Amino acid sequence: MKRIAIVAAIPGELVPLVRGWRHEARYGIHLWRSNSGEDEWIAACAGMGQTAATRAFAEIEKDGPVASAVSVGWAGALSEEYKPGCAYAVSGVIDVRTGERFQTTSGTAATPALPWLVTSPVVAGFDEKQRLAGAYRAGLVDMEAAAIARLAAMRGIPFACIKGVSDGFGARLPDFNRFFSPSGHFRLARFVLFAILQPWWWPSLVRMGENSSKASQAIRGSLRDYLHRPGAN
Repeated sequence: MKRIAIVAAIPGELVPLVRGWRHEARYGIHLWRSNSGEDEWIAACAGMGQTAATRAFAEIEKDGPVASAVSVGWAGALSEEYKPGCAYAVSGVIDVRTGERFQTTSGTAATPALPWLVTSPVVAGFDEKQRLAGAYRAGLVDMEAAAIARLAAMRGIPFACIKGVSDGFGARLPDFNRFFSPSGHFRLARFVLFAILQPWWWPSLVRMGENSSKASQAIRGSLRDYLHRPGAN
């Protein structure tokens, strides 16, 4: 049986995919499991950022080695070409902190149009997106994919990355970084209070919520297509 690790940051990114899967929580990490033929798919999330993604992957490996790894979840667009609510297979991942570059199983000479993604240590707002777009010429930005890419490379297993766009290139949103704990968990109560007191953010937050929901659905479709593709894993 091949075990395929699917790592996201938060449950909302996975809800459409894991509906009906077996669920458990261990040490604050959510895990979902499903069997497809001879494969076992295991999805996990432990919070935002590379440290949290590493914890999620490690929790999956406690039950045995994995044959391939997939990073999924929401991302910000670094170009108007990549539309909110849509999902994209990624050609490769760049770690902003180290400069490392990791190619995915989709990143071949036959697929030059697929975007590269940069993994940032912070939630990229409007100004940071402009900087990253100019510096790296990538299409998307997230906070976790480089960690999973590195772990897959260390183990010599295939790595794929599928990201759904939650916020467009020109989106102006609050600074979400202040609402994340050091462990990568979102401080929801603090954010709700902030939002209640600043209603001028409501329209953009509603749009982001709608786009995120659509993106999760799109991730589900793209990921299932990938997992069922002959030779993908």
